Amino acid sequence: MPARLARMIPTMAITDALFGRIWTLDPAREADWDALYTGLLPRVHDFFRYRVGPGPEAEDLTAVTFQKAWQARARYRRDKGAFTTWLFTIARNVAVDHFRSRRTLAPLDAAMHVAGGPEADAAAERGSDVDRLGRLLAELPDREREIVALKYGGGYEHRDIARLTGLTESNVGTILHRTVVALRSRWQEGEQ
Repeated sequence: MPARLARMIPTMAITDALFGRIWTLDPAREADWDALYTGLLPRVHDFFRYRVGPGPEAEDLTAVTFQKAWQARARYRRDKGAFTTWLFTIARNVAVDHFRSRRTLAPLDAAMHVAGGPEADAAAERGSDVDRLGRLLAELPDREREIVALKYGGGYEHRDIARLTGLTESNVGTILHRTVVALRSRWQEGEQ
């Protein structure tokens, strides 16, 4: 075998391996969008139900998430992470955009007539458990509310939540434990 051909064979093997790798990363070849949509729709919808409450608002945000995922499907890279991680990152960004757009700014003088906090009568008048839990969740800081939504709405494990949020797995567990204990305590206070 000529020396030049012998030198080209390893290069051709590397090129074939690289081409094969690029070929397998092609999102259009790997994603069965109907199956992904069917399988992940309930999880994404539950995530938004924990974030914004049940109803059409959660449904709309779920639809926006899947629309953005469909439009960005060519940018999904399997080597960077699982599809669910990519999709829930989009969902988290949709939630952030939603809350930013709802934020109203008022002059400080307009806040003088706003009550300082919930009245005991309002706590006693809480109608349903879902509404009551929604109010308790809404009072949580954003980070805790997001972690609760990922855990109980999205069905994620601590390890997955840690990857999504950039926290450590033990930190996620600690935050969840403290948040659940605080929610239980506040729930029981309202029953008295």
